[in-house]
Amino acid sequence: MTSPLFKRCAALSIVSLVALGPVLLFVGGAQASYKLTPYQTSRKDAGAPNSTMVKKNSDGVIIAYGNSSITYRAPSSALVTLGDALFQQNCASCHGTQANGVPANGTAGAFPDLVGLGPATINFWVDSGRMPAANPRSIEANRRVPRLTHDQALAVSAWVNSLSPGFPLIPYPHLKNANVADGAALFALNCASCHTIEGDGDALAMSTFSPSLRKIPSIEVAEAIRTGPGNMPRFTGNLSDVQVNDIVKFVTTEIQHPNNPGGFGLGGLGPVAEGFVGLAFGVGVLALVGFWVGERDD
Repeated sequence: MTSPLFKRCAALSIVSLVALGPVLLFVGGAQASYKLTPYQTSRKDAGAPNSTMVKKNSDGVIIAYGNSSITYRAPSSALVTLGDALFQQNCASCHGTQANGVPANGTAGAFPDLVGLGPATINFWVDSGRMPAANPRSIEANRRVPRLTHDQALAVSAWVNSLSPGFPLIPYPHLKNANVADGAALFALNCASCHTIEGDGDALAMSTFSPSLRKIPSIEVAEAIRTGPGNMPRFTGNLSDVQVNDIVKFVTTEIQHPNNPGGFGLGGLGPVAEGFVGLAFGVGVLALVGFWVGERDD
């Protein structure tokens, strides 16, 4: 006859396996995913030059690639001379005359090395007004009115890229082919945790913040997704160009130009704040109606 102690031990073992099994599977799956997910994706149409379409110049240098969702193009080589002059005037005091992060005093590593970062990275920082920096020692560069024009930003990108060609090139989304509904779902999954579901941005840790997405052109949205400026992750291995195009479409339409089908937008405060406003007004109106009805009964 089986003893009660043996039965209790057997039952406890089964319960433990049932309880810990999913945890062990989750941990094992997380480790496997980490090992199999590269920093730069190798699959087609995910921001890398192994896309559906690849175009090279006479020297064999890639000058464009992409697909029906996004076309990545390098700035014109005719802008290199102008870009050199602009860089020396506006950027070299920090990043050095060769864009390697070594300024005139020779302190290596004091500022970021820009060589090989690719035109999209350089263009994003200059075209958004974050560079040249208003305060090089600030924790995070704020978006502001650009010091250089868009064409001048392209020229700076062209010169830096001429030192050592890199990727990604500058993305040009084809928003007519995008799906707003898919973009909304992808934004909620990948972006809303920092930028909020309304795209207004929010405070992060260590005096950093995620910026508002209200007045950002489509090219810069795509550049940010592909290059990961500041604390933002670099979405290359997990988002295809189709998905990036969908997110850009959602940001530049529903976030920047909301329809507010439910009524008042309330400044885009978000669902929680809007719920409190609705509760306050709703309860207040009901209280007034109840008071008025009670007065009539008297």
